[in-house]
Amino acid sequence: MTSRRRKSNQNIVEWYEALIFALAFLVLLFTFVVRVVAVNGSSMVPTLNSGDRLLVQSSLFQVERGDVVVIDSYIEYGKPLVKRVIAVGGDRVDINAETGEVFVNGQLLDEPYIAEATRQKGDMEFPLTVPEGYLFVMGDNRMHSTDSRYQDIGFIDERDILGQVLYRTYPFSAIGSIT
Repeated sequence: MTSRRRKSNQNIVEWYEALIFALAFLVLLFTFVVRVVAVNGSSMVPTLNSGDRLLVQSSLFQVERGDVVVIDSYIEYGKPLVKRVIAVGGDRVDINAETGEVFVNGQLLDEPYIAEATRQKGDMEFPLTVPEGYLFVMGDNRMHSTDSRYQDIGFIDERDILGQVLYRTYPFSAIGSIT
């Protein structure tokens, strides 16, 4: 009887150890590698909608043009932002509000993800050059996005990037990668 009880107690202890190890692994994973972030607002429509939940890679990534990123809430704007990287340090950005076209380094951007043409320049002077270590970001819903075209946001320090958006995890009908 004692042998059976000892074996039962040993099995319970092993289950607890496995549970604690799994919980510690998940805490470390969601603290240092990935995060879940909610979209707030309509600045990324049609790519993302308010309330969407995103899986964000928070380490081991290199920001590139076209990436959708999450910007930390401690920037001067005061809220976490989800935006698309249009240009990186050293790039020259120009916006032709009459035609709705955006140029980076003299090349017209192919932007199949935007809701409508870029008809607003904001309060920044174009053309402009992005300083090294900074990013120029814009929402996909250009007419309803506060982004780097406005001095309230301006250039984003690369150190303020929480991570790169990998997947939409909610709503379940739209689960998948973000392009």
